[in-house]
Amino acid sequence: MDADLLASARTLRAGAKDHALFDEALGALLAANRAAEVDASYAAYDEHPADEPDQWGEVADWRRSAGRI
Repeated sequence: MDADLLASARTLRAGAKDHALFDEALGALLAANRAAEVDASYAAYDEHPADEPDQWGEVADWRRSAGRI
């Protein structure tokens, strides 16, 4: 956080202590990072759909055989 950003945050959150502003900023950063991780996970599924065979076999075959139990 640079001085200009901190000054803007102080203006928007009048009366808030700097440590509270830093805590909020860190929380927002961590939430955004987690959201990006989740988005990347979904992108991996888009690249390799569940019905695509892989080294473990084909998920659809496994689902069919599991349903027979």
